[in-house]
Amino acid sequence: MPWHARLQLNYSVENARTVARHEHSGPLRILQSLYPEGDAICHNVLVHPPGGLVGGDTLDITATVGPGAHGLVTTPGATRVYRSTGPLALQRSHLTLAEGARLEWLPLEALCYSACNAENHLTLNLAPGAECMGWDVTALGLPHANQPFDTGRFAQHLEVPGLWLERGVIDAADQRLLNSPLGLAGHRCLASLFFAAGTPLDRPRRDAALDAARAVVDGHALQASAGATSPNAQMVVLRVLAPQVEPAMQLLKAVRMAWREVLWELEGEAPRIWAM
Repeated sequence: MPWHARLQLNYSVENARTVARHEHSGPLRILQSLYPEGDAICHNVLVHPPGGLVGGDTLDITATVGPGAHGLVTTPGATRVYRSTGPLALQRSHLTLAEGARLEWLPLEALCYSACNAENHLTLNLAPGAECMGWDVTALGLPHANQPFDTGRFAQHLEVPGLWLERGVIDAADQRLLNSPLGLAGHRCLASLFFAAGTPLDRPRRDAALDAARAVVDGHALQASAGATSPNAQMVVLRVLAPQVEPAMQLLKAVRMAWREVLWELEGEAPRIWAM
């Protein structure tokens, strides 16, 4: 029987503290709020108890961040997308930030098992002065277990309306996409880290973010398959291809720390769950 789960997560500032409140239906929820950086930033872990998606499952996640609030959302582990006999497995995330709000959207990777049929949609709406740092990481197959992505389909949709749209379909039968130097070039992990602002970034700040990302990339093993760009005045994006998840996540975490420092003047605090 397929699962249909929904989560509504709301951040607001109450007595100088960012507070998270949520409602859920089905197997999707938020754990206790944590404040390792003080009251201004609320860390939360999003949990899907089944641990993965099968054909017919739907996860709907809606997050709103009120004026001046700062939320951080991550997950305790990878999301596994299992094989399907036909029905689609769908995850939709809709993030809305009010004026002056900040959000760090940092779910760990999605692992696409061979023969999966899945789609992932992320939509981000930003009011003037709002800023969001987030990433999306997808791995195809299980190379450590010698289980390649032989069959199946995964579709991706990442959007900041009016600013940025990335859409793609990865079909295991499309060997040109998977293996061509103009496609994934044999890599089986693709990742994007983005910084999006509701107000255009001034040029020195945007250049500082690009320089910080490139400095990290230049010293990393994935230097040849990673790059930072600014597609418009309100976005900075790092894109990475890797043979597997671990080096890609290592690079994204390092650039996130650098961006926190140069863009927000914050230390690169890692969510506590990542160390467990």
